[in-house]
Order: sequence, then C-alpha cells, then structure tokens
Amino acid sequence: MPIPTTDQMTLPVLQHISDGQEYRRLSIINMLRDHFSLTESERRKLGKSGQMEKSLSRKGFIERSRKGHYRITFRGLEVLNQDSDGNFEIEVDDQPPEGAIEKNYQKIREGLASELLQQIKDNTPAFFEKLVIDLLFKMGYGGSREDAQAIGRSGDGGIDGIIKADPLGLNVVYVQAKRWEGKVGAPPVRDFVGALDGEGVQEGIFITTSDFNPAAKEFAERSSKRVILINGSQLARYMIDHNVGVSTTKTYEIKRVDSDYFAENSENP
Repeated sequence: MPIPTTDQMTLPVLQHISDGQEYRRLSIINMLRDHFSLTESERRKLGKSGQMEKSLSRKGFIERSRKGHYRITFRGLEVLNQDSDGNFEIEVDDQPPEGAIEKNYQKIREGLASELLQQIKDNTPAFFEKLVIDLLFKMGYGGSREDAQAIGRSGDGGIDGIIKADPLGLNVVYVQAKRWEGKVGAPPVRDFVGALDGEGVQEGIFITTSDFNPAAKEFAERSSKRVILINGSQLARYMIDHNVGVSTTKTYEIKRVDSDYFAENSENP
C-alpha cells in the first residue's frame, strides 16, 4: 500500500504516545509499520523522510524532548480528546476568511517558534552566541557584521558578545546568551550587571532560551544599568520576524475589490 499521509498517521501516533512519556522515533515508525501493514521498504522510506514528525511538530501536536525522541504536547492531548476520526486539519471557526487565515498563521508561527528553540538547544553554546549576534545585527544594531563579536571564551566575565548600539559605534552593547532549562533567577542577571560595571558599559542584553523568574526581572528593572531581558518565546519571535534561521516557503496575497476603480464620476453626464 502507499505510505499513509500525515493526516492518516496523526491519530495512531497520538494514541501511541498519549501517556505523555518520551518515545524513540524508531519506536513510533515501527508502530506505524505494524498499524498500516507497511513493507520493510515502505517503513525505511517513511523513516528517512522525516515528514511525519516535522508536520506534527509544526502543528504543535508533538515536541522533541531530545535528539531522536518525542512526546505528546498539551495541544496534542486536546486534539486527541476531541477528535477520533483522523481528520486533523487546522480547525477553522465560523469567522471571516481573513480571521481564519490569521488564526492559522499564528498557529504556524507557534509551531515554528517551538522548532527553532529546539534547534538552538540541539546546537552548541558557541553556535547560540553567534546566532544572537546575527539576530541583533539583523535587528538594526549599528556597525558592520564584522564589527560584531561573539566572544564565547572562558573567563569572559559573563559577556558572550559585543555589538555597536549605533552605526558610528559611539556606544556598545554587551550581550549574554545562555541556553537554560529552568527559569533564570536573579544571580546570573546580577553577575551580568557586575560584568557590565567592570567593563564600564551602561547597556546589556541578556538572552535565554527559557524564561526569567520575577526576581530576575525585578533586579534588571532596578539596576543602574540598562539591561534588556529576552526570553525564549521573544527570541523565537524576533528570529521569525527578522529572518534568522528561517526561510519563506510560500507567500499568499490577500486582495480586495478596489472600490475607487468601480466608482463612477458623478460629474460625468
């Protein structure tokens, strides 16, 4: 039989991993082989394509817990509980078409953001530091790309990068980029502020793949230095908006009737 579509595979996959535990990708592929009675050749083809897990991740149904391992998300459980017929197209409410498109667009962005953060976690700290400098440069921080520096060396005092705040380089911004699992507390932010003070710098950006707890946010707000905190969701949004680590696959134009074109001139006889 032909390899099943992603929509056909969604229900069996979600049911297979519905207990919330971590499952190896190979285990899921083998389950699909048995469920759809695939030949060994078809199973290998399914395993090589990677389309199933990419599609379900983009839809927000599953997430990669670590390399080669997946688990169901809260949204996946919601969908599993409300739908059992295998039709997992993005739901569209009874609303104007433009509103439905916007809703689905936001869902696509959410899935993409989750995928971006996982890619960052799968790469090295040095790669993350370079990514952050690339992003800040794309966001309009001054100077050339060559002027921006990703330091990333031992004993850097909590400074991972330096970038100009304006094209002339009158001010510089120091950057710290840390991959984090739990929420970042006040001590790392305090150390970063101390590093800024030691360098005689007034502005800094602290970026993490996770989030900051209230104590960290309060310390940054009360600090004599101007410290901007950027959490994982903000980081992913900036990457999408400024085309860092993403590429456009499709573009849709939404058009409307030009009423001015059809308006007759009342002065004409």
